[in-house]
Amino acid sequence: MQNFSLRWQSWKTRQARQFASEPPLRAELFSSEQLVRHARTLAAGHRITPGGGPNSLLAQLAENERILRAYIGAIRAVNPNRRITAAAEWLLDNFYLLEEQIQMARRHLPRAYSRELPRLLDGPSAGMPRVYDIVLELIAHVDAQIDEGPLASFIASYQTVDSLKLGELWAVPIMLRLGLIENLQRIVTRLTIARQDRDLADMWVERLQEMADNDPSRLVVVVADMAQSAIPLTSAFVAEFCQLLSRHSPVLHLARSWLEHRLLEVGLSIERLVDLESQSQAADQVSVSHSIASLRFLGARDWKEFVESLSIVESTLRSDPADYYGKMDFATRDRYRHVV
Repeated sequence: MQNFSLRWQSWKTRQARQFASEPPLRAELFSSEQLVRHARTLAAGHRITPGGGPNSLLAQLAENERILRAYIGAIRAVNPNRRITAAAEWLLDNFYLLEEQIQMARRHLPRAYSRELPRLLDGPSAGMPRVYDIVLELIAHVDAQIDEGPLASFIASYQTVDSLKLGELWAVPIMLRLGLIENLQRIVTRLTIARQDRDLADMWVERLQEMADNDPSRLVVVVADMAQSAIPLTSAFVAEFCQLLSRHSPVLHLARSWLEHRLLEVGLSIERLVDLESQSQAADQVSVSHSIASLRFLGARDWKEFVESLSIVESTLRSDPADYYGKMDFATRDRYRHVV
């Protein structure tokens, strides 16, 4: 029965890894000057078509919500004595905020509105709204840390090459919500696989310890089973496995020696993978905390001012020599902009 559990856990991990093809939105961190240049390059490379395509963002949001809820449910069910990562703690403590932001994104993105936005003709985001790809690029190059200044500069720089429609400017906060939720889902998918790898390491160490206690001479049989089970040589598995071994009988070092030789065959080492796991957990914690802080920022920002400050139509109407337009209230100015 225990062998079946180990095989089942290995199969689940392989299945989860098969569907986890999307990495987090985490690219090279750009300075303000680099962001400005990247926005112009992005605009020059975008080829768009008028709106009218299928609205896939709502379906994507629903799937992201399902994955996030499943992960939080799994974390809440973890034995209180089991350690969880700092990123998992952030998600657990702030899940109420994610629920609010998901519902807000759903309310503010009616199907008809999304279909009206210009879409990309090609590239990785082909068929998606152009403004969605713009915010994904920004999120990736600031590690999800959205601030007012860099955001406005990025959009303004993009418009020096190709202006955005008024509806796209209004869609920026909605698309940022969707992009940040998408980023958290991608991180959670990675965290899920890492947790399954750690669970698998726990199961193998428990089996090794049980054999060491009951029949130490047959410990080599368990190690042979490990060799035949195609264990995942990931940083999460190796770090957890070795940490647990260090707490048990020295006789279990036979398993560590086997793992060292197995890793050496593929050009890796225990020390390297333990360092990578530490770095990965730190990076995930930073990305999760940035994403959550950015979601809070979106709720506090005055987006009317943002749209007016970046609208090409607005700046043109503001040039009215008599300044009648500038003296109008926001609602009247907004009607003028939409008519234009």
